[in-house]
Amino acid sequence: MIPFEPEINGISINIHLILEYLAYFVAFRYFLFLRKKRIDPISTKNRISIILGAILGALIGSRIMGLMENPMIDFSSISIVLLINAKTIMGGLFGGLLGVEIAKNIIGEKTSSGDLFTLPIIVGIGIGRIGCFLSGTNEFTYGKVTASMFGMHLGDGFLRYPIALYEFAFLLILFLILKNLSRKKNRKDGLLFQYFMISYFGFRFFIEFLKPNSFFIAGLSSIQWLCIICFIYYYQTIFSLFKHADQKIHIL
Repeated sequence: MIPFEPEINGISINIHLILEYLAYFVAFRYFLFLRKKRIDPISTKNRISIILGAILGALIGSRIMGLMENPMIDFSSISIVLLINAKTIMGGLFGGLLGVEIAKNIIGEKTSSGDLFTLPIIVGIGIGRIGCFLSGTNEFTYGKVTASMFGMHLGDGFLRYPIALYEFAFLLILFLILKNLSRKKNRKDGLLFQYFMISYFGFRFFIEFLKPNSFFIAGLSSIQWLCIICFIYYYQTIFSLFKHADQKIHIL
C-alpha cells in the first residue's frame, strides 16, 4: 500500500527519511571501499577539502533549486519551514560540482576528482528514490495523472506515472554501464563523472514533462533550465560524444 507508512508500537516510521540517511551511509561507505581499492592521485588532505566543498555546494544548491521549484511561495511561518526543508537532488548535484571546483581552486588541486564519487552517488540516489516511491504523493517525485497502463495508485486516489520507479530503473542501467566503463584503463580521468552528469541530467530533462509542475519559465520547469545549464557546462564533452558516435556510424 502506497504510501508505505509502517508503525512500531504505535509510532509511525518515516521510511523515506530512514532510506535517505541509509543512502548517505551506503554511498559514503562505498566511496571509501572504492578509494581503498585504487591508488587515489589526490592526497587525503585535499580529498577531505574537496568533500567539504561538495557538501557545502550541494547544501546551498539543493536549497536554491528547492526555492526555484516554487518561487511564488508566501512567507508565512509554515511556508518558511517548508522552504527551509525544500531541497532537490538536481540542485545538490550541480551545487556540489561547483563547490568542488571552488575548493580545488582554493587548494590548488588540478587532478580530476569526480570519478571516484560517481558510482557511490548513483547508489545513493537509487536508494533515495526507493524511499520517494514508498512515500507516494507525500514527496514531489510523482508524475501526472494518467489513464494509461503505466499509471499507479500513489496515495491520492489517482493513477499517476511512478516517476521514482522510472528513475530507479534508469539509475540501475546507468550504474552497470558506468561500472563497466570504470574498468577500462585507457579512459580519461573525469570522464566517468561527466558521463554520469550528462546522462542523469538528460534523463531528468525529459522526465520532467511527466511531472505536474506548476511553475514554468518559457515553457520549461526550473529543473529543466538547470539541465540546460549543465549541458552548456559540459558542451565540449557532449560534442565529443556526438563526434565519436558519428565516426562509429560512418565505420559501420
